Amino acid sequence: TILMLSFLKEFLSFLKERKKYWLFPIIIVLFLFGALIILSEGSVIAPFIYTMFWMTSILGISAFYHDSAAALIIDGRIISAAQEERFSRKKHDARYPYNAVEFVLNHSNLKLNQIDYIVFFEKPFLKFERLLETYLAFAPKGFGTFCMAMPIWLKEKLFQKKFLFENLKQHDESFNNIEKIYFSEHHYSHAASAFYPSPFKDAIILTMDGVGEWATTTVALGADNEIKMIKEIHFPHSIGLLYSAFTYYTGFKVNSGEYKVMGLAPYGEPKYKNIIFNELIDLKEDGSFRLNMRYFNYTTGL
Repeated sequence: TILMLSFLKEFLSFLKERKKYWLFPIIIVLFLFGALIILSEGSVIAPFIYTMFWMTSILGISAFYHDSAAALIIDGRIISAAQEERFSRKKHDARYPYNAVEFVLNHSNLKLNQIDYIVFFEKPFLKFERLLETYLAFAPKGFGTFCMAMPIWLKEKLFQKKFLFENLKQHDESFNNIEKIYFSEHHYSHAASAFYPSPFKDAIILTMDGVGEWATTTVALGADNEIKMIKEIHFPHSIGLLYSAFTYYTGFKVNSGEYKVMGLAPYGEPKYKNIIFNELIDLKEDGSFRLNMRYFNYTTGL
């Protein structure tokens, strides 16, 4: 309140000095509209406000791997976000996040057909390409897992757009525009989630995980509303999968128990450090790396 009064006092002095009193009612109207937009979030008038000011709405969805979730962005602002496990009470719930999508839509009082864009977090065709090329490269190893993986890809994952569309219609029967559904690359999604909510206008963005489509580690440049990838390390060389290998080796569940290994790490001694760097990973001077794949079978054993 004190800051606002101080601002008004300074602004009135500015108008007096410039003799531009006619600006005052315009500024008041703009402030009122701004307050209306903020206060209307989640109210019945929210859709009309968003339409009136041509605000772009984006529904983001992550699903079918682990920890499915949904987020709603309106005019560049994160309005709401939720993980499906918070509603289903199933840890790391990977199913289509029906409840999370319902929550973010209801929070802003929007129907699905009022959303401008719906974006899935990765590109299924690129991921399928990586799976096929990997199985071919290591054949005949991995034939069993290939036979297990292909049915679900040929039944659902290759037709992810149609599958998503069918699930989305559960929220709004009038939703009939499948062309609103888009796919982002996995590591672009990671980079965007780190850079855009940050206070920085420009930044170097480092992402490291198990694997996306092909990339496991990326370096990108973020500037204003653009992200440009400048370097990538590709599967099977992955710090995330190296960590998951240690998670599995120590008796914990992959994509679940990694945080337990992190929690236990400070209590240990780095007595295997030299063995790891001598045998498992070749760390280059520029920070890039390669794994010694003689010690890992996740290319064909998952």
